[in-house]
Amino acid sequence: MIEQAQHVLKHVFGYDNFRPLQQEVITNIVSGKDTLVIMPTGGGKSLCYQIPALLFSGITIVVSPLISLMKDQVEQLKQLGVSAVFLNSSLSVQEYQHNIDMILRKDVKLIYLAPETLLQRKILSLLSTIDIACITIDEAHCISEWGHEFRPEYRQLLQLRSIFPHAIYVALTATATPQVQKDICNNLNLDTQNTFIASFDRTNLYLQVLPKKSPLQQTAQFLDSFKQQSGIIYCLTRRQVDELTAHLHYQGYSVLPYHAGLSDEERAANQDRFIRDDVSIIVATVAFGMGINKPNIRFILHYDLPKNIEGYYQQIGRAGRDGLPAHCLLLFGYSDIQKLRYFIERMTEHEQAHAITHLQAIVGYAETEDCRREILINYFGEDYSTENCKLCDNCLEEKTPKTDVTVAAQKFLSCVKRTGEIFGASYIIDVLRGSSSAKVMSNNHHQLSTYNIGLEYNKDTWMLLARQLIQQGILVQDLRLGSLKLNANSWQVMRGQRAVRARLVSTSSRSNKLLDELNYDQILFSQLRQYRKELADNMDVPPYTIFSDKSLQEMCIYYPQTRTSMLAIHGVGDAKFEKYGDAFLDIIMHYCAQNNIQEKPKSILASNKIKKRKIEPRKYIMVSDRYNHGETIDQLKNDLNVTRNTILSHLYHFMMDGGKLRQDKDLLSLSELSEVQQKQVLFLFKELGFERLKPVYQACSEEVSYDELHILRVYYLAQAS
Repeated sequence: MIEQAQHVLKHVFGYDNFRPLQQEVITNIVSGKDTLVIMPTGGGKSLCYQIPALLFSGITIVVSPLISLMKDQVEQLKQLGVSAVFLNSSLSVQEYQHNIDMILRKDVKLIYLAPETLLQRKILSLLSTIDIACITIDEAHCISEWGHEFRPEYRQLLQLRSIFPHAIYVALTATATPQVQKDICNNLNLDTQNTFIASFDRTNLYLQVLPKKSPLQQTAQFLDSFKQQSGIIYCLTRRQVDELTAHLHYQGYSVLPYHAGLSDEERAANQDRFIRDDVSIIVATVAFGMGINKPNIRFILHYDLPKNIEGYYQQIGRAGRDGLPAHCLLLFGYSDIQKLRYFIERMTEHEQAHAITHLQAIVGYAETEDCRREILINYFGEDYSTENCKLCDNCLEEKTPKTDVTVAAQKFLSCVKRTGEIFGASYIIDVLRGSSSAKVMSNNHHQLSTYNIGLEYNKDTWMLLARQLIQQGILVQDLRLGSLKLNANSWQVMRGQRAVRARLVSTSSRSNKLLDELNYDQILFSQLRQYRKELADNMDVPPYTIFSDKSLQEMCIYYPQTRTSMLAIHGVGDAKFEKYGDAFLDIIMHYCAQNNIQEKPKSILASNKIKKRKIEPRKYIMVSDRYNHGETIDQLKNDLNVTRNTILSHLYHFMMDGGKLRQDKDLLSLSELSEVQQKQVLFLFKELGFERLKPVYQACSEEVSYDELHILRVYYLAQAS
């Protein structure tokens, strides 16, 4: 059966290989087993049930929560030559009856419905007369009250078991913590042993958080890196969406709004224009995106702090579905926490408990100095650990060292105590900096001994210190009320029994690191993209349903000029070639003739991935060879115009591949630690291992910088080699 699945994969969908876990999931489903699939957005969930649907003799029902999602899936399947229909309120009476007739004639392989539609008596009566082979529940996290988009009607799907007892049941979602997974299995009566969990790591997404200082200016600066490319900006409120859209429109950006305050017609029209590449940017509340399968979204900007990690992960997952690089930027300001507390205060007590837990998690993500990818992926129960993911700002930044801020911390903690432990950080800072605001004066806090003793730092720096005190467990924040409170650690600091070290300079400034210019013919790509847009407009379909950007880019790398070579391009199957292949071949062949370009067989280049410029995979060998021939670290750094840590990383990589470095004192001379400290660190590498620096960093009470650890690790390995 898997051979048949591979045939469908290639000749219907135009893909050469399955993505991770797809083959295992499909094998389980076609073997007749109920299945739960947890797979990240853009990871290929749809193929997990669409391929079995084409192999089953009966019909597959797909439960989907949104009309836009159904329409998009069905349109893409039709472009592939697959017979699929949906039933929902967007259809005219004639269209609805046409689809019903197709179902009765058994002329379809997949039927898409919302849960409310599926559970209608007349629909169940209709479907009970035909062979239902499989029932697929998409966005299955909607079943769980622990999920972030709970929909009560999803809970009623269990009754389908008694109506279609012989059908195979498949549940899929991109965002499910272990608790949500268990809830899905319980509510659908699924065997937990048939759960398949793909990695939550989307390696084409670059993650970045910046302090929100001048958000309008920061947004414009970010957007200028993505001219004529598609992206989504998420805001917390409708008002913010409208204001930001108006500002960006005035600045000349191609932008439209999307939120629940717009009419159904305007929302649908704006979404449609975005999908069809008529507009580049959508500014939206979280109401936008669940039904979007647009593969070429190159960036996601969170203008405000999301409510929870599940929602954040799902929203950034809408970028880079074509597998190409995408940038995810979150602007984080502490006023956002106050906005979210405003919403939380209007919830029931039970809802507030859930919301506070979610808020703590997303604030922790935004504030962390550790790998963001590790925080995000571990949240969903996946064991992910890395010294440097090279795909988030924290891992790519050269951090400023921590300094002793014990005295400043004592001032802050003392002020928290003297004001009664009922105020937030902003008010405490006002007192420390001698504010004459009405609130400070009316509370008589201008008479406190801590009033006006904090002029050494500006407000932003004090706020940075306050957040690090909370991160280090020296201070406690009530996220529901916003007030700061002391704990045992606080008193240790105030009594001089514990020192405090912190970074008071924000270092998260790197941007667009992942988005190297892709090595494809930009001029030809522009021609193919323009023709695709004209074709799509004439057919009244989104451009990506014809060919994805990834398909076009491969055409602009390999210049296919025959049917065989075109069918080797990613996403070009038999049906799509019959519809569009000759026309695209004509454009490519004409371009190649004009520019004297020869076809490049894909098999010779041996790549299913689009290559990037400026990648030198063996540079570490060259650097290490020069080092072994007598050049110093600083000479290499200056000659190659890179940082010292970059040179050290090359040397480390070289030794991890089995290479040996010369043994001398050059490395050790770079260290500013005392001989005793050096020996302690080298001993810790021996005891704790050298693969990850964080355990050694923590064992040194966080008093030895990562720069020092990089130096001593390379020295340690060089001596051992």
